[in-house]
Order: sequence, then structure tokens, then C-alpha cells
Amino acid sequence: MNQTMGTSDVTNKDERMWGMLCHLTAFAGFIIPLGNVLGPLIIWLIKKDEMPFVDDQGKESLNFQITMLIAFIISFVLMFIVIGLVLMGILAVFQIVILIIASIKANDGVRYRYPYAIRFIK
Repeated sequence: MNQTMGTSDVTNKDERMWGMLCHLTAFAGFIIPLGNVLGPLIIWLIKKDEMPFVDDQGKESLNFQITMLIAFIISFVLMFIVIGLVLMGILAVFQIVILIIASIKANDGVRYRYPYAIRFIK
């Protein structure tokens, strides 16, 4: 399954940097509760009207982070039958790896699509 739409014509360095930050700010969720949603949301709201690439990547990042938030809540509930603890660990590693890949792709000007993300924001 290919998560990228192909190489974009995004050559503007600022636009690529802001697109990358839409993904990287999700790491705030490991420090601040709901930071994984708030970080990308703030950047997307500030830059979406002036930078189409940031609008696209911001929506993509938000959709993935909301999907991950739901998955972590389900894992928390499943902790009462032990499997949730294992599932949380797997989700955390998956999230870190995918965030790094998405950040690199956005910095290269590629419109990245997260696997398994529910498209809440279109």
C-alpha cells in the first residue's frame, strides 16, 4: 500500500517546513495531554489559508492523531483485561515511526497519507 500521492511541486522551503511541523508537533502528545492533536491543529489553523500544502498535511496529521487518540482510549479500556497495555506499547511505537516518516516526506514536498487514518476532516 502506497501512502504517498507522489512528488508534489512544492518547492517553497517555508511551505515544506510548515508541512513538516504539522507532523512533528504531534510529538507534543508524549509530554502534554492532547498535545498530539493541539500541535498540528494550531499550525493548520494558522497556515491553512496561505499554504495549500500545509492545509493538506495539517488535515492529514489531525486525522491520524484523532484516530490514534481513539485507539489509545480503546487500549486504556482494554487495560483491565491486560491486552491494553501491550496494545498501547505497539501503538506508541507505530505512532513514532509513522510520524518520523511523514515528517521526512513532508520536508521533501511529498503529500503523505497516513495508513489506517480515519478521514474526519476532509
